[in-house]
Amino acid sequence: MANIADLHIRIDSETKTNAEQLYSAFGLTLSDAITMFLRQSIFTRGLPFELRQPKYNAETETAIQEAKDIMDGKIKTKSYTSLKEFYADLEDDDVEI
Repeated sequence: MANIADLHIRIDSETKTNAEQLYSAFGLTLSDAITMFLRQSIFTRGLPFELRQPKYNAETETAIQEAKDIMDGKIKTKSYTSLKEFYADLEDDDVEI
């Protein structure tokens, strides 16, 4: 019999529960799935899947870039001290609420 070693990991409970439900549909325990992942990593000498950034549509890419520009201070945004001030500004711009 092979030597068995314990592996302790920390993961949020929702991810753990979702993974357990997924793997149980295949008749696997979470421990079985992690063992498979590790063995496949050893076999491929790396992660057993390709890492890449998600591809978003053009509208989402534009929104992401705009958010980055705002965070970097390239785009100035207006701030409000109250909702009343915000709504008043919307009314001044003739925007329907």
